[in-house]
Amino acid sequence: MKDRFSIFIVGFIVYLSVLLISAHTEKFPVALTIKEDLNGFNKAEDAHEPDPKDLDVFEPSSKWQTLKPGQAVPAGSHVRLNLQTGQREAKLGDEQSLPGRKSTRGILNMQTPLYTSQELKQALKEFKRVDDSAKKDAEQGKESSQARFRSMDELRRDLSTSNVLVETDVQIMSKLLSKFNSTNSTVDQRVAALLDLEYLVHQVDNAHNLVIMGGMELVNDALNNTDFRLQQSAAFVLGSAVSSNPSVQVVALECGTLQKLLTMLATPRPMAVKKKVLFASACLLHHFPPAQSQFVKLGGLQVLVELFQVQEAESLQVRIVTLLYDLITDKEMISQTDKDPHSTRQEHMQQYGDISLFPMLVEQGWCSMVPELLASPKHDWREKALQTLLAMMPHCRTLCLQNPTLSTSLSVLQKQYQELALGERNLGEDDGYFGEILALVESLMVKIH
Repeated sequence: MKDRFSIFIVGFIVYLSVLLISAHTEKFPVALTIKEDLNGFNKAEDAHEPDPKDLDVFEPSSKWQTLKPGQAVPAGSHVRLNLQTGQREAKLGDEQSLPGRKSTRGILNMQTPLYTSQELKQALKEFKRVDDSAKKDAEQGKESSQARFRSMDELRRDLSTSNVLVETDVQIMSKLLSKFNSTNSTVDQRVAALLDLEYLVHQVDNAHNLVIMGGMELVNDALNNTDFRLQQSAAFVLGSAVSSNPSVQVVALECGTLQKLLTMLATPRPMAVKKKVLFASACLLHHFPPAQSQFVKLGGLQVLVELFQVQEAESLQVRIVTLLYDLITDKEMISQTDKDPHSTRQEHMQQYGDISLFPMLVEQGWCSMVPELLASPKHDWREKALQTLLAMMPHCRTLCLQNPTLSTSLSVLQKQYQELALGERNLGEDDGYFGEILALVESLMVKIH
């Protein structure tokens, strides 16, 4: 592209020289029309035009020489008008006269393009056409850009005239509660409203607003609905609202929600419903000793025993064991935390002290039921069982020593996880997941021997 542009500039200079002396010379004959060759130059398009060999070609040297009328000048040559004689003169260009470059004198170089005045005129016309086309495209692009992008004043004017309504979460929750409580709503519409509420009450402020707006009573009543879909959705909303939200936990406990949840776990329900009910129960009990105390008094541990032993409830077993682990470790976490004021921590410790959890766990057979999960093929189930057994070990050690199946299971698991942990270390994972499970297995083996 640069070579062609240089050729055009040289041609343009020659053309200007031609115009300056046109009054003193005769018109030049039409020269050869050029077409690009392999090296970027041109071939003859008109079969009637003369062959380049027949042209009168000026042979430049390092000195200025007078040009004859009609002579074609090789590209790269210097051309000037001698004002004293009125004659055109030409000589070799700077690049042509460099040391080591062969002289073109006496030789017609077929790689050197030759331009006549007619060709230069045509080149100028073509240049003007391309330039006009480029300007036209630029103007069209500018118009298109102006059409696509509006000014800030236009945007402000459009926004001021439009009816933009941005609803707050409180407004949305109010509409959802109205839809849920409406007698004209179908069961599907009420279920959809509950699911939308569940998404919102994950936020602490929205859970508080649900209580203020009377939504907790509606959700609590839905737990008694005869439609299992509404029971499941209501339990889902309840669990999300009370999760890590002490003030809402207090409201739910005062509404008698915990007793309803235990009743739902103890009576026949679809498994999908019981999963959500167990989720809501775990969220209500988490870090909330008053609810835990009431849970034990209402026979909650016995309800979990019966649910754990149901044949169709295998998918609930790991959830139940996880709930037990949380109950056991909550007291320990409170005693170790420094976030709460000293008076608050003392109050929580006293509340946890009033809960007779471990005697009930031993009495109801959890020391032998939890190890059953070790036979599961799922690693996360085994992990939860091992963690819970270690937490229960101070109160379950005697019973574990009397359980020969437990020792055998631990030996098998130790061998299996030694191989898995070795594979992790070979991959560069020194603290891998299987290594953590192996540490739990070996810690438990030490405690029961």
